[in-house]
Amino acid sequence: MKAQQQVFPSLASYNQALNDLGARRIGHRVLAISAAGTPSFTGRQAKREGSWHSHHRGQLMCVKDGLLHVRTTHGSWAVPPGRAAWVPPGVPHAVNSNGVSHSWHLYLSPAASRPMPPRPCVIEVNPLIEDIVPRAVLWTAQERLDAAQGRLMAVLIDELASAPHDRMQLPIPRDRRLLRIATAILDNPADTRTRDEWAAWAGLSSRTLTRLFQEEVRISFAQWREQAALMAAVDRLAHGESVASVADALGYATPSGFIAMFRRHFGEPPARYFASQ
Repeated sequence: MKAQQQVFPSLASYNQALNDLGARRIGHRVLAISAAGTPSFTGRQAKREGSWHSHHRGQLMCVKDGLLHVRTTHGSWAVPPGRAAWVPPGVPHAVNSNGVSHSWHLYLSPAASRPMPPRPCVIEVNPLIEDIVPRAVLWTAQERLDAAQGRLMAVLIDELASAPHDRMQLPIPRDRRLLRIATAILDNPADTRTRDEWAAWAGLSSRTLTRLFQEEVRISFAQWREQAALMAAVDRLAHGESVASVADALGYATPSGFIAMFRRHFGEPPARYFASQ
């Protein structure tokens, strides 16, 4: 007999269910949960900020609308619809959501997590994954899976492990001076200060800023600033702002310059990228 999909009476009860699944040491290799039907998710919500935590199981988070921001000690990720954030078992993380009304989460046992990437990342969610997840949501942690369900779970794990990685990653520097600069840029990606001006503001030389950024985050300061602008752009575009408005807010002289930057990172212009979600 199939289990009925749970409806959670409140956001707090849903969050508790997430924590319970993440901590579960017995049960299926993959446990699934969806926020569909939860009263707190029936409309687009204001921003919600989560606290730092970790799970015994690996966690995969996907939203159908709005945007997730996932923070770990490795960096920050923007997760638009059609993508999923992967956090391996035991990795501390915090999740902020903006405008999310429907999401699903998968919790993979440590054994099922082994084929997955060893570090946090964002993966693309293909139609097969989207088809299997609603079925997995119906499988309670206590029930025994039949042969067909077991095969579906194996396919799901294989699809997740082979899914392409998204490039929407923003590594966070640890040096306190670089972190000060990074935080200020994230607060205002349109800030037009030059590298020399940022270095002077943080109390280090321009050469030291360049060297430390390359050492700590493995990309140049200019590349990091562009990634920060891209994260801000995805957030705004996911909430319905026009390309022209986003380009202007991020300091681009024309929309074409912003579109070129977006295409360089994602291989397609914003309209096509979001249409595919």
